[in-house]
Amino acid sequence: MEIQTEGELFPEPKRSFTEILKSYFYWTYSRGTFHYDVMVTLILLFIFITPHLWNYGDKPSSSAGLRHPIQLTGDGGHGMIVTVQAADVNVPAGASDAAVKKALRQAILPVSGDAVVVEGWETTTDAQGNVAWKIWSHR
Repeated sequence: MEIQTEGELFPEPKRSFTEILKSYFYWTYSRGTFHYDVMVTLILLFIFITPHLWNYGDKPSSSAGLRHPIQLTGDGGHGMIVTVQAADVNVPAGASDAAVKKALRQAILPVSGDAVVVEGWETTTDAQGNVAWKIWSHR
């Protein structure tokens, strides 16, 4: 006489691959089971590996390099006038207009954001006698 265990009396039916994926999607497994551990491992892999594979476009603020306050005023329309101390803008002597525009845009990014367009600029002197850039821009 053979002794049969419970698993042999009532064998679990084989499930198809789509049924297993469906049960993963609806998270039907209880803690401590093999499939639960597989799901948790896949989630952790996604969390820790994807930042190295994809560029999410986030970057730290570049305002750490500014030593003087920036003055921001509206120009009456949809633009703004930004006044930045000349010491905070890295413009080489004899630079082209394109290089000046790029340096001024970099200087006003902390207050204007990435989507800013520099329309014009001039150098001025503030009340204390410091040289400053007056920049007309819009978003």
